[in-house]
Amino acid sequence: MASKVALFLLASFLLVSTRVSSQWHEEILHEDVASPSYKTPPPPPPIKVSPPPPPVKVLPPPPPIKATTPPPPVEVLPPPPPTTPAPKTKLECSPLCVERCKLHSRKRLCMRACMTCCDRCKCVPPGQYGNKEKCGKCYTDMTTHGGKSKCP
Repeated sequence: MASKVALFLLASFLLVSTRVSSQWHEEILHEDVASPSYKTPPPPPPIKVSPPPPPVKVLPPPPPIKATTPPPPVEVLPPPPPTTPAPKTKLECSPLCVERCKLHSRKRLCMRACMTCCDRCKCVPPGQYGNKEKCGKCYTDMTTHGGKSKCP
């Protein structure tokens, strides 16, 4: 209901304002035609033309870059052999696994996994942690049923 009243007031205002403005324009037109003192506006000032800009100098193209000789190919060396000989039996795996697992929090679990990996891959990485890549894919790719790395 309030929106209808507001719309009605807006329409009334627009109607009154257009009538007033149209009457005002008619009065101005009658005054301009009736007065003989109507003057034409003065001509616009002349436009100054500025001189053209100086020509732009074109630089010669840079000299071609000489191709350098490619560096000699780098030789890929095979990985160094392990410092300890590869264990052949479980008896040879034992001292290597003891060294590998001596700082582990669960020594018996570590020793069991290490012995299994050593027996299958015939390798135990040096140090107490890491260096798994030195024993190859067999050691790094062996996983538990849960998908975790089996070898310590």
